[in-house]
Amino acid sequence: MKKYFQFEELGTNYKTEFTAGLTTFLAMAYILFVNPSLLSETGMDEGAVFAATAIAAAVGSLFMGIIARYPIVLAPGMGLNAFFAFTVVIGGGIPWETALAGVLASGLIFVVLTLTGIREKVINAIPANLKLAVGAGIGLFIAFIGLQSAGIVVGDPDTLLALGDITSPSVLLAIFGLVVSVILITIGIRAGIFYGMIITVIAGILFGLISAPTGISGIVSGVPSVAPTFGQAFLHFGDIFTLEMLVVILTFLFVDFFDTAGTLVAVASQAGLVKNNKLPRAGRALFADSAATVVGATVGTSTTTSYVESTAGVGVGGRTGFTAVVSAGFFLLALFFSPLLSVVTSEVTAPALIIVGVMMSTALKNIEWDQFEIAVPAFLTIATMPLTYSIATGIAIGFIFYPITMLLKGRAKEIHPIMYALFIIFVLYFMFLS
Repeated sequence: MKKYFQFEELGTNYKTEFTAGLTTFLAMAYILFVNPSLLSETGMDEGAVFAATAIAAAVGSLFMGIIARYPIVLAPGMGLNAFFAFTVVIGGGIPWETALAGVLASGLIFVVLTLTGIREKVINAIPANLKLAVGAGIGLFIAFIGLQSAGIVVGDPDTLLALGDITSPSVLLAIFGLVVSVILITIGIRAGIFYGMIITVIAGILFGLISAPTGISGIVSGVPSVAPTFGQAFLHFGDIFTLEMLVVILTFLFVDFFDTAGTLVAVASQAGLVKNNKLPRAGRALFADSAATVVGATVGTSTTTSYVESTAGVGVGGRTGFTAVVSAGFFLLALFFSPLLSVVTSEVTAPALIIVGVMMSTALKNIEWDQFEIAVPAFLTIATMPLTYSIATGIAIGFIFYPITMLLKGRAKEIHPIMYALFIIFVLYFMFLS
């Protein structure tokens, strides 16, 4: 085991790797409760999604740890789960079963693109500024969903949006959770989001806003059945062959493309694993990520991807794939704690959404705002995601305007042919919607 994971070469040991795996798990354990909360809005069984989330995270992390030997942990991605629930199913009226089939298709395409080496070429074809804009836009969208579910922002017939009733006990609980989580993260506590959720639940119970779990059965139980969601992606695979679903699948692909690439580079660099500006075993890591999406879609959850929270484990010494294996073990153990879903209300998960949104929005600082031909498509990508309640619409509008502004500026040589193909696809997308 030590030899396979290269403990001596990387200067680590079992104790350090175990501590790193536990740290990473705690830093991202919030997804076990946030993901079922979001996807259950579509009508999916919350218990089944909880189990699917834990299984996808465990299997994906095992793939990454054993095949690629990286200290990177996977789970259903934030942003993609919001897109799945609020844009595709609720906003687009697409059944969740068909949406799962779209996730499966994107995963299978990912596997092929990874094995053939095409994935890297497509990543390089998308301009850096648009990649940054998409990440920031998704951050704003997630934060907007969090503010809504907390009741801090509400609908208004005159102004579309307005400040909610911040004297309401439930809203005050969400605000309390947000403040606590911000404090914890600001002072450097890696698992601040998760601990913030626990403290918010305790406060909610003390003030009678959340029903306390009763007895051991209210905390620990058998593993929830995945029967309501298992295999639905395969049963409805024939429903994905429409232009609307093509755009959905492209969006799944696009977001996961850059989310994974960015996370791999960030975590590997922090761990000192990058050699001569290259990522060893990058192909294996990308394969593990894409295979995890296929597994996740099969059991019943949105796109599974690499988590930047893996840097928490690296920060305490994790250097090998054994870190990811340890985290996978904790995700499997978490399967027995599904009763806790009843105490994780929208007021508890809302702060997590807002904070993740803040973290993703930091990409704004690296966009070249001083170049108008870049600022326009970037701004429209970012602004239209929350305003139209659709990640796909934001991407489509940005990718339509980018070739136009760049051509008019005389920078046609900088536009990759793939961008023209995407321009046509997204124009057809809007024509189809109309």
